[in-house]
Amino acid sequence: MFRRRRAKREITAEPAVQEAPPMRESGPWDADEPHPERERVDLGGLRLPVGEGFEVQLNVAGDEIVGALVLVGDSALQVHAFAAPKSTGIWDEVRTELAAGVKDAGGRVEEREGPFGVELAGKVPVEGQGEQPVRYIGIDGPRWFLRAVLSGKAATDPAAAETLENVIRDIVVVRGEEPMPPKEPIRLRLPAEARQAMEQHASRDKKPDFNPFKRGPEITEIR
Repeated sequence: MFRRRRAKREITAEPAVQEAPPMRESGPWDADEPHPERERVDLGGLRLPVGEGFEVQLNVAGDEIVGALVLVGDSALQVHAFAAPKSTGIWDEVRTELAAGVKDAGGRVEEREGPFGVELAGKVPVEGQGEQPVRYIGIDGPRWFLRAVLSGKAATDPAAAETLENVIRDIVVVRGEEPMPPKEPIRLRLPAEARQAMEQHASRDKKPDFNPFKRGPEITEIR
């Protein structure tokens, strides 16, 4: 008895076309995701947008740059970037710690909904200046966490805050691939122009009393 064998049909699946994820309307951005190009100060772990009338200072801990301060008029924005777990954010935990720290220092804050989600707003004691209004903003990113602190006029005036909130929206965080424990600061560095100018002044045995930008912010150190 003969049986007719059915011909085997080869089915080839069409390769799935992976579309690029749509660009979000605003940041802060991760360095590996699509983001708009604009003028930013390259601080290594952070690329900080700049604008007319901005002054940028760097927060230094020991010999390391750990944060940046943006001054605009009577307002200030302080930003720090930290490593975070891949699977979960840390803003809920950090927010609780911040609230406890402010309370221990004699200040007061409360949670409220802001343009970036839940934030802390209140007043903190400042030596010789009484109480100062402040807003703590936290953004969980992919393997990083950005903490922003608004003080001065921007802490209470929505119009003044808008300029610095737009700075936060355009920050680019460069996390890097090296393993880091959660809450470890992402290292920053001086911009290339500032480093070159410092090396030139050092070679002539002069103090670095220069402005590293012809147009734009002044980079100074806060110890």
